[in-house]
Amino acid sequence: MADGIRFEDAVDRVLEGDCIETMRSLPAGCADIVFADPPYNLQLEGDLHRPDNSKVDAVDDHWDQFASFADYDKFTRDWLSAAKHVLKDTGALWVIGSYHNIFRVGATLQDLGFWILNDVVWRKTNPMPNFRGRRFTNAHETLIWAVKDRKQKSYTFNYEAMKSLNDELQMRSDWTLPICSGGERLKDEAGDKAHSTQKPEALLHRVVVASTKPGDVLLDPFFGSGTTGAVARRLGRRFIGIDRDPKYARLARSRIAAIVPANDDAIEITKSKRAEARIPFGWVVERGLLPPGSILHGNHKSHRAKVRADGSIVCANATGSIHQIAAQVQGLDACNGWTFWQYEAANGKLVPIDVLRQQLRANLV
Repeated sequence: MADGIRFEDAVDRVLEGDCIETMRSLPAGCADIVFADPPYNLQLEGDLHRPDNSKVDAVDDHWDQFASFADYDKFTRDWLSAAKHVLKDTGALWVIGSYHNIFRVGATLQDLGFWILNDVVWRKTNPMPNFRGRRFTNAHETLIWAVKDRKQKSYTFNYEAMKSLNDELQMRSDWTLPICSGGERLKDEAGDKAHSTQKPEALLHRVVVASTKPGDVLLDPFFGSGTTGAVARRLGRRFIGIDRDPKYARLARSRIAAIVPANDDAIEITKSKRAEARIPFGWVVERGLLPPGSILHGNHKSHRAKVRADGSIVCANATGSIHQIAAQVQGLDACNGWTFWQYEAANGKLVPIDVLRQQLRANLV
C-alpha cells in the first residue's frame, strides 16, 4: 500500500486491511460520503443473562475491545483524520454509535475541524430489553451528520426527497425504524448471527437518499456485513468497503453480488423547487397549451381572468402577470399564480395551470 491504491482498483470493491492505513493510501477526495459504524467500545464485564438464565448473544467481539478510553480516543482520531483525507471538499460524514462512544466520537470530530449539521436519533421499534431491570431499555442509537469544516457551504441534502419519503412532511431528526432481524439478518454456517452489529438496510436507505446523488461514491471504513454496499448498489451509487476481517469481507462480497440494482428512472431524486427550470407563463401561451383568449379561474371560481398573447392576463380593469393579478384580486402583497389560477379541461374539471408548467419542464429533460 506504500504506493497508494488507485481509485479504479477500490471502487465497488471490498478492501481487506486496516481501515486507517487503507484510507490513507486512497486518493485524496475520492469519496462523496463516508458512513462509519465504528466499534462502540461497550466495556462489557462478564456475560449477560436473561431472567431464565439463558445467555444473551451480546457484542463481545475482539474488535470492540480497547484497553482504555485513551486508546479508543487515539483510534477515533486516527480513523477520522483518514476519513477527512478521502472526503471530497463537498463531501459529508455520517457516524453512528451508542452512548458508550458517540459523545467521545463527536468531541473528537469537532476537535479535528468537522462541522456538525445534525445529530439524528434512531429510535428502535424492537430494541433488546434491559434484562437486569436496573436501567432504561437502550432503545436508540445516535447518528452524527457532519461536513469537513465550518466554512463548507456545499454538500448534498435532498430535502424534497426526504419530504416525499415522509408523506410530504419535513423529515425530522428522530427516525423510527426496526433493528435488523428476521430474514434480513445474515447467518453463518452454524445458523448464528454472521455479524453482531448488522445495521438494517432501511437505515442506510434513508441516509443514502438524504445525502447522496446517483453515481456518488460511499466509503465505509467498517464495512462488516456490507449493508452500506448493498444499499449503494441497489440505489445506483458506488461504494468502497474496508474491513480487516476476511470472513466479513467474503460475507459482504457475496451479499452485494446478489443485489439487483434498481432502474435509472427509479433512483432519480426529487429535486427542490429552486433547482427546477424556470418556466415563464408566456411559454404556456406561445406553445398553444393555453391560447390567447383562454379563461382562467381563481380558486373555487372566485375570479375570472383572460389570457393575452404576451403572457399577461386581464381581470376586470387590471392587467399583469399571473402572480400580480392573483395577489391583487385577493388583496395580498404576493401570490403564486401557478397554484392560484386554474383552467377548464376537456372533461369540464378545473385544473391548476401548474400542470401545464410541469409538462413543459418534462419536455426540457
